[in-house]
Amino acid sequence: QSPEKCLFCEIASGNRTPPVLEFENDEYVIFKDIRPASTHHYLAIPKQHFESLNVLNKSHVGLGNRMNDGMVEFLKSKGVDTSHAVIGFHIPPFISQHHLHLHGISPKSKMGLWNRINFLTPSFWFKSVSLRLVHICICS
Repeated sequence: QSPEKCLFCEIASGNRTPPVLEFENDEYVIFKDIRPASTHHYLAIPKQHFESLNVLNKSHVGLGNRMNDGMVEFLKSKGVDTSHAVIGFHIPPFISQHHLHLHGISPKSKMGLWNRINFLTPSFWFKSVSLRLVHICICS
C-alpha cells in the first residue's frame, strides 16, 4: 500500500478525523482504536510511513523505543496501571493496516477470549517492543 493511499498516514498528518489525536509529537501520534479490545485501547503510529515491523532496521530502534515509552507514559496519564497492560506490535501477515502501529491495551482482565489470543505476548503474531527490537538488532 502506498503512503498516498494509507489511512494511517492520513490520520498521522491530521488530514482525517475522526479519530481525535490524543497525543502528538514530531515522530508519532496516539489515538483510540476504533475496535477496542479492552477498556483502554490506543494506537501509536509513526508519522513516517513504514509498512510493518519487517521493514525496520537498527536505525529505527530508537523510534520503536520512543513509541513504547510514549505509550506507557500516555496510558499512565489516563490513570492506567501499565502492569496490567499489553503493549506491542502485530507481525505480518497478522496486521490489519499496512502502516506500523503499536497497540496499548488495558486491562488484560477485560479482554475477551479472542482478544486474549490476538494480543498474546509473546507469540509469533504479536511481539512486545523489546523482543522485536532485539530481533531487529540481531538480524540487520
